Amino acid sequence: MIHFLKKPLLTLGLAGGLVSSQVIAQKKLFPEAPGIVSYTYRNQFAKDVPGTLDLIKANGITDIEFSSLFKQTPEDLRKMCDARGLKCSSYGVSYEDLVNKTEEVGKTARILGASFVRIAGIPYKGTFILENARQAVADFNKSGKLLKDTYGLTFIYHNHGFEFQPYQDGTLYDYLLKNTDPKYVSMELDILWAFLPGQDPAQLLIKYGSRYKALHMKDLKKGIERGSLSGNTAKDNDVILGTGQIDIPAVIKAARKAGVKHYYIEDESSSSLSQVPESIKYLNGLKKD
Repeated sequence: MIHFLKKPLLTLGLAGGLVSSQVIAQKKLFPEAPGIVSYTYRNQFAKDVPGTLDLIKANGITDIEFSSLFKQTPEDLRKMCDARGLKCSSYGVSYEDLVNKTEEVGKTARILGASFVRIAGIPYKGTFILENARQAVADFNKSGKLLKDTYGLTFIYHNHGFEFQPYQDGTLYDYLLKNTDPKYVSMELDILWAFLPGQDPAQLLIKYGSRYKALHMKDLKKGIERGSLSGNTAKDNDVILGTGQIDIPAVIKAARKAGVKHYYIEDESSSSLSQVPESIKYLNGLKKD
């Protein structure tokens, strides 16, 4: 009799373990693996692309936003990612390439398997002014339409701090959001480059909701003064998530409500090799209220 009960008991045990894992996941604020921005490992990629992809996989990450091809062809980079079960979901390019090489950018992004094309800046001299924002709106709408209509890609703009110059009853960042076509232009919120100029990234997510498709997850070192619109801070001011000034849980909660699907860790510091695993551990440990 005992012999026949062994298999059902084992099955029951497995089922119990599965239910337990599901319960634990439901209690987590961030149950999934985050993504990564390739710039985090720019120095490693420059020396060893396959080895750096192995490092990313070893961290449990499969979602990558590439900011460079690192001297690889898009076909070869795609093969290396596919062989490791990694996915390039977003491809970052320069403003100039977006505007002047839109079709080439679209073709490359498609080869990589990306869904998004991203830029992280707008040309300007001195101070970012209305004329710069107006030109960006025109360029974003035009390039975004071509990328969407021809290649099925979504263009996303990544803020870099300087866009929060005051304008009317808001900022020039608000101007960009209000004047770009939501069908062709979406946003990627870099939470540090919103927080440092004095903005609340969670409130931006609440305000603009579904315009946001992705986040750059990073934290600002404690003691660093806010209010700078320069778009610059020392790279080692990027610290392990949860150890800096930004309310990461509030950001994640707001991003969830906005429908954000891609949460890319970007650690620009010289300690990214040791900090990224700690940031992942922090995210995994967050619990729902």
